[in-house]
Amino acid sequence: MPKIYVRLANFFIAKGFLAILYKEFIQLRRDPITLAIMFLIPMIQLIIFGYAIDMDVQHFSTVVYNLDQRYESRLLLDRFQNSQFFDILEEVYSDQELQQAMVSGRARVAIKIPPNYSNTLQRGQQSSILVWIDGSDSTIGMRALNACQAIGLQESLSRRGVSTKIQAQLIDIRPRMLFNPDLKSANFMVPGLVGIIMQVVTVFLTAMALVREKERGTLEQLLVSPVSRGALVMGKLVPYGIIGFVETLCVLGIMRFIFDVPIQGSLVLLLLIAVIFLFCSLSIGILISTIAENQNQALQLAFLTMMPSILLSGFMFPRETMPLGIYAVGWFIPVTYFLEVLRGIIIRGATIVELWDETLALIVFWSVLLLLTTKRFKKTLA
Repeated sequence: MPKIYVRLANFFIAKGFLAILYKEFIQLRRDPITLAIMFLIPMIQLIIFGYAIDMDVQHFSTVVYNLDQRYESRLLLDRFQNSQFFDILEEVYSDQELQQAMVSGRARVAIKIPPNYSNTLQRGQQSSILVWIDGSDSTIGMRALNACQAIGLQESLSRRGVSTKIQAQLIDIRPRMLFNPDLKSANFMVPGLVGIIMQVVTVFLTAMALVREKERGTLEQLLVSPVSRGALVMGKLVPYGIIGFVETLCVLGIMRFIFDVPIQGSLVLLLLIAVIFLFCSLSIGILISTIAENQNQALQLAFLTMMPSILLSGFMFPRETMPLGIYAVGWFIPVTYFLEVLRGIIIRGATIVELWDETLALIVFWSVLLLLTTKRFKKTLA
């Protein structure tokens, strides 16, 4: 046998390589949570990236204020509906309702048809259509702008024939970009970053800190003291909540004074709802700490919760383009609702009237997470 093979055999046997290798496999088998997460994360990443990432936005939620109500106006609205770009959700009956639908985020596009639309077309004269577009997301705003202008041109050509000049088109679509008229991407992305950063800080900080305390044995010492589980959980939440609130003030200050993103709505309302969201995120962190047995598991579980929050909440990719199953997952992610609150207050100047459903959803999430966390404390650490 060549000397090189003899030396390799001596290395594996004498140096204990095989023993260490066997020991590591045994340790991995005894840590099924870490092993499962190692296989689960890449599969979830592939599924989410494969289905969720689609920037080809269509089906803009649309409301209509039709003051004409005759055949020509209904024909125009049918062209909008059949274009696959505009989903007409409802018809409103005042400018106030039209504006409220846009401010609340219920609609991304609003169409107003004047009362003399049909008469003007019948006389062969140009008629103007007012189209409001939510410019919060510059990508979606530009796509909706191009789509509505193309529809106006096509409808004009269909009425006068292909020889019609563009300058003389009968139907004049007059778009008005709301909330972000300059289509600055920072006005849309930075408020979203505020919500994501708040969740990252609170979830990771809480999960890692409590697991570290559990490893040292100090958490079990607290559990044998005459303190109720609920009081213990809330006692753990509040200090980290204060840290998270200070962090919120810092990132909002950076958003306003460095990125020059103005807050159009009430700062007090924004901070009040931010506190609710902070306690949701902190509860997620504590819930992770009751599941994880060590800091490595806590880190992986926290990372596992962050992927859906970033990819499925509407922070980076439009939720409208996602398949129904993936879209529905976003309903069970608290940051989905908080991003609507952030962008609603900061960009659109929304009030609690327009954001009550998102606020209620966050309160429900906090209540459920607090209940689950309290029960997990009783089950895993008692």
